[in-house]
Amino acid sequence: MPVQMELSRIIISEINDQQVIYLKETEGARTFPILIGIFEASMIDRKVKGYPSPRPLTHDLLVGVAESLGGVPHSVIISELKEHIYFAKLRFMKEGEMVEVDARPSDAIAVAVTCQPQLPIFVSEEVLDEVMKDGV
Repeated sequence: MPVQMELSRIIISEINDQQVIYLKETEGARTFPILIGIFEASMIDRKVKGYPSPRPLTHDLLVGVAESLGGVPHSVIISELKEHIYFAKLRFMKEGEMVEVDARPSDAIAVAVTCQPQLPIFVSEEVLDEVMKDGV
């Protein structure tokens, strides 16, 4: 059963190539970091802080395309962890059915914070178990 998480922290460093976001269990204490790129970190930070953009950014475009094709953004699930790499699915509802699209967790989370209201973020229990076991 996936566990609902929330974005709890974004760390942006101008001297490092990789940035860090932290997810925290909404009804618990588990938390873990995900390393992401500067573009995705900046986009997530802008959306969380409510900074407008004069033109649609990539994640705005993705949401707009999905909606224009009849999909309704539903949720994000971080579904796997292999060799310290997270795998995610961006979920849409279309004609009453769940459609999952493979995505990098950073892109899926950027889409989640782009949507209004923000999409829920879930992490599979297996991923959480692996993270807690390895101290990733």
